[in-house]
Amino acid sequence: MSNPANTPENYPADYTPPKVWKWDSENGGEWASINRPIAGPTHDKALPVGDNPLQLYSLATPNGVKVTIMLEELLSQGHKGAEYDAYLIKIGDGDQFSSGFVDVNPNSKIPALLDNGAETPIRVFESGSILLYLAEKFDAFLPKDPVKRTECLSWLFWQMGSAPYLGGGFGHFYAYAPFKMEYCIDRFTMEVKRQLDVLDRHLSNNKYMCGDEYTIADIAIWPWYGSVVLNRSYDAAEFLDAESYTNVMRWAKEIDKRDAVQRGRMVNRTWGELDTQLHERHHASDFDLKTQDKVAAE
Repeated sequence: MSNPANTPENYPADYTPPKVWKWDSENGGEWASINRPIAGPTHDKALPVGDNPLQLYSLATPNGVKVTIMLEELLSQGHKGAEYDAYLIKIGDGDQFSSGFVDVNPNSKIPALLDNGAETPIRVFESGSILLYLAEKFDAFLPKDPVKRTECLSWLFWQMGSAPYLGGGFGHFYAYAPFKMEYCIDRFTMEVKRQLDVLDRHLSNNKYMCGDEYTIADIAIWPWYGSVVLNRSYDAAEFLDAESYTNVMRWAKEIDKRDAVQRGRMVNRTWGELDTQLHERHHASDFDLKTQDKVAAE
């Protein structure tokens, strides 16, 4: 029997997986510099610390935006203990591999949160864990009814498990891979469309992910799937026929109108129009005084 790895359909045609894989740092496409097969810090550098109770180290990727939206929503509800300093982690420069960042998140992924308002400082990493931590800390955006709470957490963990197919799978091969591979794009497009159909069917009978109550499930899912259908990620809305998911589109547009969501999207953002970028956030007034258009004009 012939070895399937030697068939002409392989790409490149002569590629055969080695017996033991070896890392080639130059064979990773656009984001090769931020990926490596080992953990731990690459350099010593302490993280900055501000005066607010919560210290956030992040970037305005979908996972980062989850947390800044959550914090802005909490502040909009009057939770003063949710005041935060947001410091920019430039993942393209390897900031996530500093000794200070690794101390807060040993997985070297944004976002990472340090709660200095607790009796003993608490580190929180993984975006879903941060959302749950903040929801429980402030008793907000998490249903109190046990049935609804469980539903909310089920959708939160659905997002955490599903998004790698959307970002690391579809997004990578459709937008960032060094060349287009039909098999990979087809494989992950099929899964992303299935996920969008899951959401669309659920939202046909629900205003938000947990009925009429806006929760951390919405805050977790929207930056990923809302961003895609609103054509803010991968320039793929037409390719995915996003308009056909009418319930997802209705939900995405409704959440997009929230003031806290609009503010949260700006924090730690380093692309787009300068007036939408707030590289660091330390006070509510920064949204009026410290956006990059104003910084550039100084």
